[in-house]
Amino acid sequence: MSIDELNKCIIDCRKCERLVNYRNTREIPSRYSGEAYWDKPITGYGDINGKILVIGLAPAFNGGNRTGRIFTGDRSSDFLISSLYETGLTNIPTSGNRNDGLKYNNMYITLALKCAPPDNKPLNEELINCSDFMYREIDQMKNVKAIVCLGKIAFDSIINYFKAKGVNTKNMKFGHGKYYDISGIRLYGSYHPSPRNVNTGLLTKNDFISLFRSVKQYAEA
Repeated sequence: MSIDELNKCIIDCRKCERLVNYRNTREIPSRYSGEAYWDKPITGYGDINGKILVIGLAPAFNGGNRTGRIFTGDRSSDFLISSLYETGLTNIPTSGNRNDGLKYNNMYITLALKCAPPDNKPLNEELINCSDFMYREIDQMKNVKAIVCLGKIAFDSIINYFKAKGVNTKNMKFGHGKYYDISGIRLYGSYHPSPRNVNTGLLTKNDFISLFRSVKQYAEA
């Protein structure tokens, strides 16, 4: 199955009734009233032949779920893309809409959960339903050297992938900046670039940029 065929399967998925209902019933903020929301699962984006894979948790209701592209149109996106631009991993420093010309350099980005969940809290069964999509995306990345997990749920989802491959992951624990080498792939943990983590100082711009510089250096060595 090609990445285009896989993405079509992702967009057509309706496995999780709670998530489908949430997309169709939540009140839309007044600043976006009249705007046509994507309101479907969100696929990955970038260079599937790249050496770096970034995994996020799920699309924001008024971000990816609105714009139809991963990490686009919200504050987490602003922080992430501007940081990646500083490291040379994107061609522009912003991610406002699907037609803005954003490109990832040597990198693909996707999500553990393809649909926006209520309160940004997915159910375990929803993550399980989505796991096959993510596993297939990873398997498509024949050149991947580094995987960065944005948050513990994304990290745990990748750990489950490696467990399914027979890897002993017993001592692999999430932590910002921690990394583990697995069969030629370096797995990194990072705090998620959410407004809460950024506003409380848990994740600073300098730390985030420094992490991705290290990731890029490793992947391209």
